[in-house]
Amino acid sequence: MLRLISLAAGLALSSSVFAISLADLTQSDASGGLKDALTQGAKVAVQQLGKPGGFSNNPDVRIELPGNLGKAAKTMKMMGMGAQVDQLEASMNKAAEAAVPQAQALLVDSVKKMTVQDAKSILSGPQDSATQYLNKTSREQIRAKFLPIVKQATDQVGLAKQYNSFAGQAASFGVIDAKSANIENYVTEQALDGLFAMIAEQEASIRQNPAGAATSLAKKVFGAL
Repeated sequence: MLRLISLAAGLALSSSVFAISLADLTQSDASGGLKDALTQGAKVAVQQLGKPGGFSNNPDVRIELPGNLGKAAKTMKMMGMGAQVDQLEASMNKAAEAAVPQAQALLVDSVKKMTVQDAKSILSGPQDSATQYLNKTSREQIRAKFLPIVKQATDQVGLAKQYNSFAGQAASFGVIDAKSANIENYVTEQALDGLFAMIAEQEASIRQNPAGAATSLAKKVFGAL
């Protein structure tokens, strides 16, 4: 019995010795662990979205017609014109899926450029602070990469021209916002929103379960949060 008590006490002491806080980590470790986790999250998000069905089969990021155009689409379906709507929405989601792989290199580059001060702010910030950082530092560059790919994909669909004409008129009356008046701009913004939503999901997962991080350094850093 005494041996068991001694063993339990030893284990408790051992765990308290190895338990660390964020303050115990070097700045280099904290920054490196965060970069590892963020790179992992970005790559997983790109892999999940940049494949057939990545957008269309995921209700959280699936791209549908915006605002009142979406309402009009429901009416069209009731009037037997659902095939046209489905074709347009399918083309929008396929365009987003084709564009997303272009984001990976830019996201990784943004992670590499992260400073120690950036890392410190992120680790002590909100649950999605790493995703916010990536959105702020890479969104414009990713948008520039996405836009021509989305345009090429939607140009191949005749309904894209009809969308731009219809949506342009709707925007002039304030029915939808200006960004949604052009199909390639709309799909690009939706693809970006979906991408960062998935990165945020990956970030939340690593914060909640550090053991799921891909590297030992990332496990160490997020385990200390």
